[in-house]
Order: sequence, then C-alpha cells, then structure tokens
Amino acid sequence: MRSIVILTAVAVAALVQSAEKTRPKDGAVWARQSAVERLGWQIGIQTYSFNRFTLFEAIEKAKAAGVKFIEAYPGQKIAKDMEGAMGPAMGSDAMEKVKAKLKECDITLVAFGVTGLGSEEEARKTFEFAKTMGIKVVTSEPDPKNMAMIDKLCAEYDLKVGIHNHPKPSRYWNPDTVLEAVKGCSDRIGACADTGHWARSELDPVECMKKLSGRIVSMHMKDLNQKGGGAHDVVWGTGVCNIPAIMEEMLKQNFKGPISIEYEHNWDNSLPEITKCVEFFTQKARELLRTQRGQRGDWDKTGGEKGKTGGERGKIGGEKGKTGRDRRPQ
Repeated sequence: MRSIVILTAVAVAALVQSAEKTRPKDGAVWARQSAVERLGWQIGIQTYSFNRFTLFEAIEKAKAAGVKFIEAYPGQKIAKDMEGAMGPAMGSDAMEKVKAKLKECDITLVAFGVTGLGSEEEARKTFEFAKTMGIKVVTSEPDPKNMAMIDKLCAEYDLKVGIHNHPKPSRYWNPDTVLEAVKGCSDRIGACADTGHWARSELDPVECMKKLSGRIVSMHMKDLNQKGGGAHDVVWGTGVCNIPAIMEEMLKQNFKGPISIEYEHNWDNSLPEITKCVEFFTQKARELLRTQRGQRGDWDKTGGEKGKTGGERGKIGGEKGKTGRDRRPQ
C-alpha cells in the first residue's frame, strides 16, 4: 500500500511539473496584457500619415493616438531644429537623437518604407540602417530579378522585407504578382498588404489576404469611402474595406507582424480620425479574443475579461476616463 501511495505522489508531482511548463512564464504579465497584445498584433502608424509634419511631431502624434509602434518613411524631415531627413543617409548623431525621441514617447520603430532596394550596395545600406535603428521590416517594391539577393541579405541581417502593393497599374497591384515574385524565396520575404490600395484597384481586400495566406509579413491598413479611383481614407469600420473581416482573416492566418495605419486624407488634422481607427481596432480585438477564448473554454482561467480589476477597463474611470496620453490599444 505504501509503495502505491509513493507512486501516486510521484505521478501527481510529474503532472504538476508538466502543467507548470505549459503555463505562461509570467501569468501576472499575461493578465495585464491588452487584447491586441495577446493576439500578437503590433498596431501602429505609418508616419506618412503625418507627412505635413516632422518625424518628431509624428512620433508625438502616434503617442497621442494611443499606439506603441510606428513605421517611418524615407525623406521625412527629422525635427524643426535639426537638419536632415529620415533614412540611410542619416548620421550617427541624428540616429541617436531619433532613438532618444522614440524612447521618450515609449514608441518602437518597427518598419521602414516604402523604399528602394535596387542594387546590392543600395540594399545593404538600407539594411545596415534598419539594423542600427532596430527596424524589423523593410517595405519595398523591388524588381523580381533582385529577390535572391534581397533574400540573402534578409538572412544576413535577420530582417524581413514586405512587398508593397500600390494601386493598379503598379507592378504589385495584384497579389498574384507578389506570389510569383516570392517563389523560391524564404519566408523572410512576403507581402506588405495594403488594404486600401487593393480597394483602389477594385479588388476585395479579404480575398487578397486569403490568396497571400502565410506570406504576409506586414500591413498598411486602410478603410476607404469607395472602391476605385478617387477614393479617400475614412475611419475604420465606416468604409468599404471590411476591416472586421480583415481582422478575422488575420486571426485565422495567425498573423503577428506590424500593422500600420496609413491615413491619407485630411492631412493637416487627421489625428482625431486616426485615434478613432485605433479605438475601433482595439474594440474589435477584444471581441475577437472573447470569441476565441469562448471557443476554447478557458477565457476566465487567468483572470479573463470578467476577472480583471482595472486592466482593460482602465484603472480610474474606465476606458472613457483615459486621456489621450494614456490611451493604449487593447
């Protein structure tokens, strides 16, 4: 009998140890994470949305909108009191000042583009710059003949390249051309899915995403007032791009890359509209996470939506009580 008791105790201990290995390393951190973070999404802003302003002003606006990430574009003036523009030609002093500004505003620079990757020399300069700045994805529209060279540099620098689609008749307006271009390449090269430009080309953004399943490395997310030429950006969820279905497809594909809001309308005062896009995305992410947890039956095991005190509802006054400076996507 004693031997049976000992064996049972050993078996129970083994089961407990196994369960501990599969549990998140820091359950408290996981419980504090927003829905967006739990889904592995990096919602940010492409600073081209603020191309009437300096990069430093764009970083401040991104913070005010409630995001933690940005994608920078080449050529944006760095600051009113600084010479030079964002890109590989920046000196080391300028790079350090940009890093300091990002740190001050609690913003991470995750992507850069749309930029050229022509010769190996040009591509290598861009990749060196990206590595120095902590950038993870370079957005470009490279010539298909350069893909092998770019793939080699992606491995060397541990970076990804997102092939961007401008509207028809640009080279990559149709996802079929992207798939053809990346044949034989590693998964470090894929699509930067621009949902608005697909709509401008009168394509269905959700169907385009399905075609590119497994090859999307980043996104320029837009919602438009109409399909075709003459369309302009609108607050997410109010246009024709079907942002909720796009987000559902992102979840199905287990997409984890940068998602850049690129708002190309109302240039001088777009921050209120961009902030509403962030809020829409945040709310939809909560709904998707609830559905996902409900299907798994474990939503409340680690505190869950109902079990939180504060958390996603806000510590004081809930979501509505947050200031622009404190608002973060959930």
